[in-house]
Amino acid sequence: MDHLRAYADALEKELSQEVSLGTTIMAATFDGGVVLGADSRTSTGNYIANRVTDKVTQLTDRVYVCRSGSAADTQAISSYVQYYLHQHQMELNDEILVKTAATLATKLVYSNKEMLQAGLIVAGYDSREGGQVYALPLGGTLVKVPFSIGGSGSAYIYGFCDKNWRPGMSEEDCQAFVVKAVGLALARDGSSGGCIRTVVITKDGVRRSFLPNNKIPPAYGNLSFQGSTAMPVDTA
Repeated sequence: MDHLRAYADALEKELSQEVSLGTTIMAATFDGGVVLGADSRTSTGNYIANRVTDKVTQLTDRVYVCRSGSAADTQAISSYVQYYLHQHQMELNDEILVKTAATLATKLVYSNKEMLQAGLIVAGYDSREGGQVYALPLGGTLVKVPFSIGGSGSAYIYGFCDKNWRPGMSEEDCQAFVVKAVGLALARDGSSGGCIRTVVITKDGVRRSFLPNNKIPPAYGNLSFQGSTAMPVDTA
């Protein structure tokens, strides 16, 4: 009985840890818009709490945020940003700029930086500046970049992204770049996993895609799934 009690205590301790997104998130600009991508694993310690989490959250019609860090913290921030942007849009009666959404998010993170564990990427499209990506790492710094990667899996793909991203990519090339990068991170990072979700945002609207785990192109050293393909399935 003692060993059962010890096992129960260890399991309770494991499950009482903070729920973390672990995560690989990224966003990249192309000629005409942006592509956001993320894995789908949520962990509590070494226990996988959710294999199909949606880490790409809508803020406005054409602005989305990729979330990494504490699941509770990033969900709360996203909800607050959605609320304030909805109020702002009703008063403005016009589209919300991507920079406005990113600035609001960083103000919330920075003013609560000692209590939050949140790394975000805000990206979207507006008629003033086109496709834009804003990186909000831990602490609340705001940086406008052509592409951004974040989460624990990002450490494995910096070299790949620096070599393969290029300005003026087509939508198809950019989406393939994002899927490949996230797929490589999933293969190496134990805290990232599950499927790959992508969101393409242009002046014509938003298109979501879903790539199940058995369709992710295998990285070197991985076993190949029969019928694997690099093309995601549209869900919009």
